Amino acid sequence: MNANPVQSTPLASAEIAGVVEQALTATPIIDMHTHLYSPAFGDINLWGIDQLLTYHYLEAELFRASGMLPEDYWKLSKPQQADVIWQELFVKRPPVSEAARGAVRVLQALGLPTDAPTLQPARAFFAEQSVSQHIDHVFALAGIKSVVMTNDPLDPAEGAVWDRGVEPDARFHPVLRLDRVLNRWPEHWHLLQQRGYAVDAAATGKSIAETRRWLLDVSARMKPVYMAVSLPDTFVYPEGDLRTRLLREAVLPACRELDIPVSLMIGVRYQVNPRLRLAGDAVGKADLHSLERLCVEFPENRILTSLLSRENQHELTVYARKFANLMPFGCWWFLNNPSIVEEMTRERIEMLGMTFIPQHSDARILEQVIYKWHNTRRTMAPILTNAYATLAQDGYPVRAEQIREDVQRLFVTNFQNWTPLQSAGR
Repeated sequence: MNANPVQSTPLASAEIAGVVEQALTATPIIDMHTHLYSPAFGDINLWGIDQLLTYHYLEAELFRASGMLPEDYWKLSKPQQADVIWQELFVKRPPVSEAARGAVRVLQALGLPTDAPTLQPARAFFAEQSVSQHIDHVFALAGIKSVVMTNDPLDPAEGAVWDRGVEPDARFHPVLRLDRVLNRWPEHWHLLQQRGYAVDAAATGKSIAETRRWLLDVSARMKPVYMAVSLPDTFVYPEGDLRTRLLREAVLPACRELDIPVSLMIGVRYQVNPRLRLAGDAVGKADLHSLERLCVEFPENRILTSLLSRENQHELTVYARKFANLMPFGCWWFLNNPSIVEEMTRERIEMLGMTFIPQHSDARILEQVIYKWHNTRRTMAPILTNAYATLAQDGYPVRAEQIREDVQRLFVTNFQNWTPLQSAGR
């Protein structure tokens, strides 16, 4: 019996683009990093027109375009803020920025007017929606089958939900976020102590071992598919600090014991303009020698990595060639613009083949997945088409099923293979 599947006829050059576009359209994606939440989390799950328009990218754009003072803006209610942004960025001027155009795409996909003088039609539509059914509709429009949340059980509002118990929702996979522990221990160690763990402000005695115990205990309850932390551009490993000890003695051993990856998102410069609140963070170039040392010291740990600075991307891709336990993912935050996505993705394909994760939405508002994944497919189509057309020109017979398999790898399988999702069949 022939174990090899029957292969189709090699594609002509003119056929490749159509096959690539069809594969991108037909593949339900796992969005492997978002800030979305299942309905069980109530108001923490952000959705609707007012939330969509008051996204911090649009807030920063408003202050630049209109001259409105942040202090005056923050005094307004959420609907009033959305009205101001709509008038300034969508009515008075064409919404040509990536973030503004994204909101236009959402409205168009939902069958709502994109140039209405007010938000009344959109508000009327969202007022009629059932949250769970709306999630299904949005996911279908975005072409995704599930998303990965960002979960912080030490956050007072979210922690209360976890303490009550969260029913599993196959559309939403948990992640254990570690920023409060790794980056802000002095302000948050007492939260572990209140939960019965023998830690102290200076992390002496059993504090590190107890933190590892907490990680294992909370993971048993949450079932995270990975642990994650955002790190500043000044992050150094190893350094004689508490974060190094926590990573080395608690986080990475716990991930290894649980057989889940850790996600390191490096390059944030926090609050360079605090007047802008969430919109006030910026970007800095990271020292990737720290990433190198982590990969060398912990070869049995799987490390997902996204870097915020464009200048770090080539170096990261080279490191991924050297360390099989390193998985580059996505074009994060300020990099999620088509011109930069194209450059980064082509570079990764040229150096790594299809052994990386090209994108995640990083969506904070439910409906954002519609435009973010529409943009990703539109940007990826010519990139992949060029890769396969060039391969065919160089003499390799490219077939349709190979393209479909590669798209599945990029947007589903590569992530599944690094997480418990593979063994769970999710």
